[in-house]
Amino acid sequence: MNFQDKVVVVTGGASGIGGAATRAFAQAGAKVAFTYATSEAEARALEKEFAGGGMTVRGSQVDATSEEAVDAFFAKTEQEFGPVDVLFANSGGLVKRARCVEATLDLWRHVMDLNVTSTFLACRAALRSMEPRGKGAIVTMSSLAAFDGGGNGASIYGASKAAVATLTRALAKEVGPLGIRVNGVAPGLIGTRFHDVFNTPQGRAAAVERIPLRREGVPDDVAQAVLYLASEQASYLAGEILQVNGGAGF
Repeated sequence: MNFQDKVVVVTGGASGIGGAATRAFAQAGAKVAFTYATSEAEARALEKEFAGGGMTVRGSQVDATSEEAVDAFFAKTEQEFGPVDVLFANSGGLVKRARCVEATLDLWRHVMDLNVTSTFLACRAALRSMEPRGKGAIVTMSSLAAFDGGGNGASIYGASKAAVATLTRALAKEVGPLGIRVNGVAPGLIGTRFHDVFNTPQGRAAAVERIPLRREGVPDDVAQAVLYLASEQASYLAGEILQVNGGAGF
């Protein structure tokens, strides 16, 4: 897949799935601007990896839930690189596991902001760049949890990722007539820091036994799906939520 000279934004793009997507887009020829929250070392390592090789990769620390910060990041990206062609709205998180009866309203708001508000803000900013030109592609980050409710203590996270999936389909209908495609990915068990923090080795092993392909995914499994959805090869896909889970979703 060729993204030569395309301007790509990846939110949460320093590590894990986002980092794999940043790397894959850059290797496909794109100019990539990515955001990160706390992954300073990973961000600088990504920039260094592509420095001097004729590739443009730039990371910025951005609060993905802040309207002012997100809009400023997109404005700076357009000024330096040009109009945005592709957005991978990847920012998000679980925060912590909590049963509904034990969860606080602050936790609810925090998780919804991290996953839903961040996606809305990034999509809105990208569409402001895409709509005047009548072209562009957006890929959002949902989750298997949007379809099966998630694991123990992840009800808020599952609800937030279901909201992302619905927003994806709504935007696909809204901007498809303008020439802009919006799709999403919904990963299952992917071997990232997320599961290092919020899962146990025993839990991961048990989950693998329920996956038809009998393995965890790797970040690049999802990154390649993102590139496909953003590419011309997927030119007739809109409102699709591509489940990348080794068959765990059925």
